[in-house]
Amino acid sequence: MASAAEKQPMGLRIFLYGFVVFWLILAAFPFLWTLWGSFKVELDFFSKADWTNALSGARTMAETGSAFTGAGYEGAWVQEEFWKAVINTFLVCFFVVCTSLTIGTLGGYALSRSGYRYTFWLLILALIFRAMPPITLVSGYLLPFFEWNLWGILPTTIIVLVAINQPFTLWMLHSFFQKIPKDLDESAMVDGCTRFQAFRHVIIPVMWPGVITTGLFSFLLAYNDFAVTAMLLSKENQTMVPKIASFLGTTQTEGNVMFAVASVVSATAPLFVLVMFFQRQIVSGLTAGAVKG
Repeated sequence: MASAAEKQPMGLRIFLYGFVVFWLILAAFPFLWTLWGSFKVELDFFSKADWTNALSGARTMAETGSAFTGAGYEGAWVQEEFWKAVINTFLVCFFVVCTSLTIGTLGGYALSRSGYRYTFWLLILALIFRAMPPITLVSGYLLPFFEWNLWGILPTTIIVLVAINQPFTLWMLHSFFQKIPKDLDESAMVDGCTRFQAFRHVIIPVMWPGVITTGLFSFLLAYNDFAVTAMLLSKENQTMVPKIASFLGTTQTEGNVMFAVASVVSATAPLFVLVMFFQRQIVSGLTAGAVKG
């Protein structure tokens, strides 16, 4: 029998494939254009006289003798020590994800198996807390951090990001756990497992795609955060996003836009690799509702 794709009219298939290709080009264009421009000088990439200079690299050729230059990357990574911001970012992300997932898996599992009425209100309270703008929550931490001399360092930022992120991970993991039949827990405990052993050896392997999906969202929240990290970290401990913003300068200080462009490419590339590496787990986690007993 002919497949569903073969039954579609040729015109419709051409339209669908063309639309997908067009959408991919449209979605990838900003990153590809930024990647291309990161190897140009500012007068080419931000040329007001002729936008085609960004393609030809006329001023880049005149200044460096080549149509491409790595001056933006050298200035950002070596001169401005962007590598320190990269290390700080991954330290923050690692501890935020580990802490959020540890609390979220244990809390989400407990709430999903709890028969008490207050479970619903705890989740509602967490949802209200998550709905509040992060900037309003950060202001409450500033006074004690200044008084205890804890402002400007990574651990305080990790604590605040975990507090902001925890309601999301709790809700998401709670919904995943609810899709797993309670019969699995009961069968494991009948076989001699304790509650924690049943959670560790039976539930978590089934939940693994959901944990990875939630962990990825937690990672992205910490990785892309600007408001919290800009307010709570000193200049020496900046993560990537505030560091990129500092390259743009202010009305009082001159910035270097090409350092920012090169840093944006450096910060975006790992996200593509991460999503491509975990794409199968992400899809499995998003469709975890199909689990059957």
